[in-house]
Amino acid sequence: MRVLVTGGKGFLGAWIVRRLLGQGCAVRVFDVAEDRRLVEAIGGARAAEVAWSLGDIVDGAAVSAAAAGCDAIVHLAGILTPACQADPVRGAGINLIGTLNVFEAALAHGISRVVYTSSAGVYGPDDGMTPRPTTHYGTFKLACEGSARAYLADRGLASIGFRPFIVYGPGRETGLTAGPSLACRAAARGESYRIPYGGSAGLVFVDDVAAAYESAVLRDPAGAHVFNLVGTTVSNDDVIAAIHAVIPNAAITAGGPALPIVADVDPGQVDDILPGLPQTSLAEGIARTVAFYRQGERLP
Repeated sequence: MRVLVTGGKGFLGAWIVRRLLGQGCAVRVFDVAEDRRLVEAIGGARAAEVAWSLGDIVDGAAVSAAAAGCDAIVHLAGILTPACQADPVRGAGINLIGTLNVFEAALAHGISRVVYTSSAGVYGPDDGMTPRPTTHYGTFKLACEGSARAYLADRGLASIGFRPFIVYGPGRETGLTAGPSLACRAAARGESYRIPYGGSAGLVFVDDVAAAYESAVLRDPAGAHVFNLVGTTVSNDDVIAAIHAVIPNAAITAGGPALPIVADVDPGQVDDILPGLPQTSLAEGIARTVAFYRQGERLP
């Protein structure tokens, strides 16, 4: 299977590429620049097999050209909450128009498998049942979900979207919710770090998220599905305790405003469509992340 991964040079992309290569897929990364460092740090020797196509996700012609000859698209390209807050128009262009370009490219090339990235940001801070975002980022992601349903209704194009909550693990070093991963990196290096937000949230280990994308690529979606990837709802105290279980003297603290997303939601029916997905415990995920950075990995 030939798979296009948009935004594939980033953190989550590197883990998904690793999984797809392990399945024998031919992977093509579409991104604004060719930067193999993270893909190679996570994917290992087989990362050299990845083909690269350069372009901007807002350029529909470039997206379509990159998708030519592919059997599936994994769409990750986007910018996060702070960037959307700073420039909402640019955020809409990348996160919403870019997603429409992916669906149009799939139609143009007869690609029947589209797996795209939504976000827990579609929920506001108080309601884990009804999407009601309070950020531009969450609003754009919710619009993408509606467009995915419209592509199924209008053109018969099926898709699976994922709403990952706080994704943590080796390589997560940017974004509003990178705190748990940065805390692991700091602890491994003997540095102090303060997780810059308070409250509880769902934490999901990155390889569990990558496994969900892998499973979605390898199955016929037959619908316009959207699934929460919640992981385990924990507090920052739980994260710090898990780090201390590995490095007892780690100088990790936490505090700050609560995140603008609800702490706990129903994971929904993902097991009915994608059974057998892994669920890494917080203790194991934190230990694996600390171990990665203890080995001296320094990611871009």
